[in-house]
Amino acid sequence: MRPLHIALAVLVAALWGVNFVVIELGLDHFPPLLFSALRFLVAALPAVFFVGPPKVAWKWIAGVGLALGVAKFGLLFIGMDRGMGAGLSSLVLQVQAVFTALLAALVLGERPGRVRLLGMAVALAGIGVAAVDEGASGPVLAFVLVIAAAACWGVSNVLTRRAAPPDSLNFVVWVSTVPVLPLLGLSLLFEGWDRDREALAALDWSGAGIIVYVAWAVTIFGFGAWGFLLSRYQASSVAPFTLLVPVFGMSSAALLLDESVSPLRWCAAALLVGGVALTSFAGARRARAAVPEPAPV
Repeated sequence: MRPLHIALAVLVAALWGVNFVVIELGLDHFPPLLFSALRFLVAALPAVFFVGPPKVAWKWIAGVGLALGVAKFGLLFIGMDRGMGAGLSSLVLQVQAVFTALLAALVLGERPGRVRLLGMAVALAGIGVAAVDEGASGPVLAFVLVIAAAACWGVSNVLTRRAAPPDSLNFVVWVSTVPVLPLLGLSLLFEGWDRDREALAALDWSGAGIIVYVAWAVTIFGFGAWGFLLSRYQASSVAPFTLLVPVFGMSSAALLLDESVSPLRWCAAALLVGGVALTSFAGARRARAAVPEPAPV
């Protein structure tokens, strides 16, 4: 990869990693489901008027929009709102690679080799260590919600592979249109009109900036840049940069939110990142390209 493109890949990983801190700050301004709805609303508008019509069937757009936008991000935001730290969330969410590999084997018939199976076992061991650490110091339900979010991300990855979108930016913008109304409806049902109205009435420059960051910097720019890199280089050259996401997530959470990282959590991070690396890239030698998966956050 050219040095400029390496820098771009690192920048995208940094944006995605720091985004977990931004999400935690945003949860001080908005209820989680409303926050997620606003994120997709701003990501979809006005971009949907400039990217052209959808280039894949609507069933794939709707499926990914529900699995990724409603289920994955809804569960992630609720989990973080209930006490799951930004740094640990950025780490645990990467277990999506294991769920993706399992679902791809079941749905797409992709047989995992020995190295990939080993990677999945190592990553799950990391999740186990993280669960022990979180059980001793944090809310277990929030931890489980983020694991569930990772599983939903795996579902959306498999759907994206089946859709095989030729234009990643066009795809993510149209996918962003799907979750808005369901998330707003769920917010009104579970968070209440009064709470949503108070959050919107109290909207200030800080809250608006957070929405713009998660919608435009992370979703539009991040996903667009990632799709650009995958269109120019083999997936095996680009995909390893995703392993920097929890590095930026945990370090930014420690620096900006004073989140402590216990020795047990470092052990979990080493196991999870190593396992995800084996799981994600075991078959990279056989692949010249891959469909870009939706941006993590």
